[in-house]
Amino acid sequence: MTRGTKDVQTVTSRGEKIEAVPVGVTFRDLQTHVDDRGWVCELFNPAWGWHSGPLAHAYVFTVRPGVAKGWGRHDHTEDRYAILSGEAEVVMYDARPDSSTHGLVSVVTLSEFRRRLMNIPTGIWHAVRNVGTSDVVIVNFKTKAFDPENPDKFRLPLDTEEIPYQFPAGTRGG
Repeated sequence: MTRGTKDVQTVTSRGEKIEAVPVGVTFRDLQTHVDDRGWVCELFNPAWGWHSGPLAHAYVFTVRPGVAKGWGRHDHTEDRYAILSGEAEVVMYDARPDSSTHGLVSVVTLSEFRRRLMNIPTGIWHAVRNVGTSDVVIVNFKTKAFDPENPDKFRLPLDTEEIPYQFPAGTRGG
């Protein structure tokens, strides 16, 4: 009898996905309420106590199918994503030298089928790749307002050798 390879645990006994993420990355599940008129989903409420940073700037962005946006990182502001529609992977690389997860590459799935908030701390390189067939729509609730005269945004190309991750062949973007 051929034994094969045993699967490793990917979910907890409660059905929650096991994800290795950089220190400081946090999540909060969002509830979508549906009735005969449509749906509503509360995206951010400071009363939840999920994140102590202020809600200083909010915007929405899309990513087309087969496209990745990134690599980007910030020194002074944190990104807090809430997915509205579509399916995306958020790829992160912890470049913080003093972090206990320094060097960790992590891939987290965001989906309209499990809406949640995601916090990305300063110093973590990240990219968002659409893995679905329709546009991904994400709202970002930043901790600091964008300053067009001094943008807190650093970029690397998708194919950089500075991050030990390769996007699948055919991924477009930058």
